[in-house]
Amino acid sequence: MDVDLGGRTAIVTGGASGIGEACARRLAGAGAKVTVIDLDAGGAARVADDLGGTPVAADLTDPAALDALDLAADILVNNAGFQHVAPVEEFPPERFAAMLALMVEAPFRLARAVLPGMYDRGWGRIVNISSVHGLRASPYKSAYVAAKHGLEGLSKVLALEGGPRGVTSNCICPAYVRTPLVEGQIADQARIHDISESDVIEQVMLTEPAIKRLLEPNEVADALLYLCSPAAAFVNGTSLILDGGWTAR
Repeated sequence: MDVDLGGRTAIVTGGASGIGEACARRLAGAGAKVTVIDLDAGGAARVADDLGGTPVAADLTDPAALDALDLAADILVNNAGFQHVAPVEEFPPERFAAMLALMVEAPFRLARAVLPGMYDRGWGRIVNISSVHGLRASPYKSAYVAAKHGLEGLSKVLALEGGPRGVTSNCICPAYVRTPLVEGQIADQARIHDISESDVIEQVMLTEPAIKRLLEPNEVADALLYLCSPAAAFVNGTSLILDGGWTAR
């Protein structure tokens, strides 16, 4: 996709690996100046250095640390997240709170910080990396499902407020992507279901999609680039679903 983002600035959270790294690289390849935010300082520096961007090490579950960041951007990609798999009665409340803080409150605070500049310039793109779990539930993922559903709702409010002022907000909803996060889930699911890790992929992760494979991070990054392109100027308040047919059932 030939998209020119020269002169634009972008923020990608969770940009040190996986989907975030692929998104940061795709935006930089289109000409954007990218700020890579991640809890992993070394990873953020590695990716940002490769792209001629700016690394920021931050714990986005800490509101004070987040609000202390001096941020401005034309494009905001809310990607940071983590997973914890456990039955509700065994789910640690502090882990539940941290997941909602990272995947709902942090995107709100970041949007709140960058929106005034976007409004002044009359152009902005907020892209929230949601999940098929923002549209469908699965057992043992109470916090992740709740957080992604919340992110979907936040994205729609941002779309309604920002649309008249040149700022669009959309979600991307992938199924399982080949990332370190998913690799961790495979081990957790193997433990919970008492099956092998290879069986987790076949019997848990790939049962719902009609296309029987994991999604690649670059495929999510391609969807992001589309949402930042002139072709998507009228795409607002929606969810771009990359689930291989999961939600068609």
